[in-house]
Amino acid sequence: MSDGSGGATAQGAAPIRRGAVAFIFVTILLDMLALGVIMPILPKLIESFVDNDTAHAARIFGLFGTAWALMQFVFSPLLGALSDRFGRRPVVLLSNFGLAADYVLMALAPSLLWLFIGRVISGITSASISTAFAYIADVTPPERRAAVFGRIGAAFGAGFILGPALGGLLGDVDPRLPFWASAGLSFANALYGLFVLPESLASDKRAPFRWRSASPVGALNLLRSNAVLAALSVVNFIAQVAHVVLPSTFVLYATYRYGWDSKTVGLTLAMVGICAMVVQGLAIGPIVRALGERNALLLGLCAGALGFVVLGAAPTGPLSWLGIPILALWGISGAASQALMTRLVAPDQQGQLQGATASVQSVSQLVGPFLFTLTFSYFIGASAPLHLPGAPFLLAAVLMVVCVAIAVRTLGGAKES
Repeated sequence: MSDGSGGATAQGAAPIRRGAVAFIFVTILLDMLALGVIMPILPKLIESFVDNDTAHAARIFGLFGTAWALMQFVFSPLLGALSDRFGRRPVVLLSNFGLAADYVLMALAPSLLWLFIGRVISGITSASISTAFAYIADVTPPERRAAVFGRIGAAFGAGFILGPALGGLLGDVDPRLPFWASAGLSFANALYGLFVLPESLASDKRAPFRWRSASPVGALNLLRSNAVLAALSVVNFIAQVAHVVLPSTFVLYATYRYGWDSKTVGLTLAMVGICAMVVQGLAIGPIVRALGERNALLLGLCAGALGFVVLGAAPTGPLSWLGIPILALWGISGAASQALMTRLVAPDQQGQLQGATASVQSVSQLVGPFLFTLTFSYFIGASAPLHLPGAPFLLAAVLMVVCVAIAVRTLGGAKES
């Protein structure tokens, strides 16, 4: 759809833009902080329900993760479509209150079944992050969206850096305390939004609710409605699969290849998060203004490919650190891609777009862990044609090269808006 419609919506919302963007930043920061707080504790809590059987706990933890990703897949399009019909504010607020109640449920969970139900609810309520991105598209002019999406992305990094550290400290006091802390953060966030957050989507810009559009399969029809949108969706999916190599295999890889202890691994992951925050919070805006969204997208994808090559090929730990700032530049591509995609749909489809995108990305969380852990296992095993511990990262680099090829073919002849 035309840029003019998106720009008009943003201009009409100008009086609320600064405060709204600040709220969405805080919303995502607190959501990610709440999720991060329970990360180091949840596996241990599961262990306590299975007589400290680590192998059994690992299988259950994997099941919890799969259930969470499936809820994201199913409910992201639904919440996006609801926000297109009823507005962004009620969806974001109800989700925040629901997330707070969910953490209380998990804090009180007397059995694994209750804990599992809590993770299912968490997957549903966390799916509102796509609505938060739609809010940003509502209140931000198209030419500034990449920079704002980048700053919002920095909230993800900050939450995942601070959350696990806070969770570890609280978990030493009581294994249930991190869940109470997460509940408090989510509830405070909901109250803040209740009194501060205005609606971003005007009544005359809303779309009727259709179940066909609200389903994961139906949401894909929007992504297929435009050739460029479809191609960018494929690029995002492949890139998200590649990204899963970090949470799924990095700890195993660094411990196996470099002999790092948990402290060194933790500090390295913190370095990854800090570099990503710097790029997303400070560098994306100037780079996109200088290069344009299309070239910024290509630069980010190429940086991602090169960063993975360095991580997979580095023979020593200190050399692998050189790949971290390079890999951080990959963050440019995500914000540029988001900005390009929001230009291609109408104001009353922004929620549906973000929901469909989040649903597609959740599939990567189901595919990626198996792909990279099995690759790692094979190439360090006795039957491998060569001993190649870095194979998962080199595979991720290949996937990024595929993304570059698709983006060049799709956007090569396109004009910057």
